[in-house]
Amino acid sequence: MPISIIEIKARCSEQDTIRDILKREGADFKGLDHQTDTYFRVPHGRLKLREGNIENNLIHYDRPDQEGPKQSNVLLYRSNPDSNLKGILMKALGVLVVVEKKREIYFIDNIKFHIDTVAGLGEFIEIEAIDEDGSIGKERLQDQCESYLKRFGVSEEDLIANSYSDLLLNR
Repeated sequence: MPISIIEIKARCSEQDTIRDILKREGADFKGLDHQTDTYFRVPHGRLKLREGNIENNLIHYDRPDQEGPKQSNVLLYRSNPDSNLKGILMKALGVLVVVEKKREIYFIDNIKFHIDTVAGLGEFIEIEAIDEDGSIGKERLQDQCESYLKRFGVSEEDLIANSYSDLLLNR
């Protein structure tokens, strides 16, 4: 069953300020993950294999490219980092692009926060309001994202419409 996520991505030169706000709000810090996201060539949506020391998932998602809050419908498969999955996908589909990043992961209730440093792109913040079972609803998720945008002081010109993969491909 797809997971519904409203997410926001923005450039962020004030990562220490974001950390301070998250600590004040009692965010649960999950750790620092070094992640390699390998994007594969697919006819619809995006398919990536995330390899990290915290998160290891095969992720398929559809999401519009628009600034500000946007809805993603996500299918997630928790993968084993020692499996042959990457080799199979590379052989069958071909690699589109690889994204390397350092990611701090925080949670407050159903909201996941990423403080990212992406190789070749710079520093970012992501806010993901997650509805795993359909009980929260799109409007509430949207409100949660917009509330944190204001708390973090993110300006409209810092909002990013595209995924890191698209930003790298378009450089």
